[in-house]
Amino acid sequence: MKNQYQNPLASATKLFNTPLNLTNLISCFLFFAFGLAFGLTVSFSLQNLSLNLQITHFSCSATTSTLPPPTTGTSNTTDHAGLKQYLQPQTLMHDLTDEELLWRASMSPKIDVFPFERVPKVAFMFLTRGPVLLAPLWEMFFKGHDGLFSIYVRSDPSFNRSEPENSVFYGRRIPSKEVEWGDVNMIEAERRLLANALLDFSNQHFVLLSESCIPLFNFSTVYFYLMNSTQNFIEAYDQLGPVGRGRYNLLMGPDVTLQHWRKGAQWFEMDRELALEVISDRKYFPIFQNHCKGQCYADEHYLPTFVSMKFWEKNSNRTLTWVDWSKGGPHPGKFIRPDVTLEFLEKLRSGSKCEYNGESTNVCFLFARKFTTNALDRLLRFAPKLMHFNNNG
Repeated sequence: MKNQYQNPLASATKLFNTPLNLTNLISCFLFFAFGLAFGLTVSFSLQNLSLNLQITHFSCSATTSTLPPPTTGTSNTTDHAGLKQYLQPQTLMHDLTDEELLWRASMSPKIDVFPFERVPKVAFMFLTRGPVLLAPLWEMFFKGHDGLFSIYVRSDPSFNRSEPENSVFYGRRIPSKEVEWGDVNMIEAERRLLANALLDFSNQHFVLLSESCIPLFNFSTVYFYLMNSTQNFIEAYDQLGPVGRGRYNLLMGPDVTLQHWRKGAQWFEMDRELALEVISDRKYFPIFQNHCKGQCYADEHYLPTFVSMKFWEKNSNRTLTWVDWSKGGPHPGKFIRPDVTLEFLEKLRSGSKCEYNGESTNVCFLFARKFTTNALDRLLRFAPKLMHFNNNG
């Protein structure tokens, strides 16, 4: 009976309070969850900030400890490379690859007004197996003309004997590789000599010589003959038969045809303009590398063919180095002590006819080969009298 008379208003209130308590409970739970998340977020952010500050501090400390002290006005100026070091390398030995060397040597200034006093030099490049056999004669030839010439010697990599410090050949050897007679790598050695010589901007003319070459005139005559010439001296001619056209390989076409094929002496003289073209040739030289092997004898054909195809206007088609082919065979004649007479040397000096700058002359050869070491004493004796080495001007 008690439930029958229960207050209806109290029952309604009880019913109303039941969902209200559930709503409050949910609200409290959401507020607690939000607070927890906010607290965790703030705590994590503070930890990251502290860690970043520590890392930044470490980085700054490490950087500061490895930085060199600031330079002052009293620093050693020799640490800086000046124009002289760029124009004329102080040492010929380097670790450049052939590709790097040829690229570096191929650089040519476009401004033709030099920012320094330039004295043109002749680069004498000796292609040898070992030492320059007739070095004492060349010492006499070069004496008194410092600053007008440069010397470069390519010898076999196995040759390690050094020259006396008072010799003009001291320290003049370049990095080298193995070569074989008549092989295309002989041309690679010549290009390597040219490239090393081109690194000196004062070198304007380049002469390739062998270990058995001698000069036929004094330095002044040779220097002015080269400097005043309007032409280069690369021998080139068309020879019929098996030792001429017979060496041509059809695989060299169509860029190099039989009509282009030329033969000539290995020993040359060229100006700087042509030397740059030779070391920069990436079209024709690879053809010779790939297709002129064995009995082709690339050293007798590459330059004569290349120059005749591309630069024939400035070429004299003759060499400045006299050799004797009268005995036949694959090699020229050698000269020993009894062969060296005043009459013989005079014949080499003025016994020929040729053109020089468009005019006839009897001075056609400036050098000669092959002379042996046992002929050296006579050459040294005759040089002052006939070649006027004691009167270099």
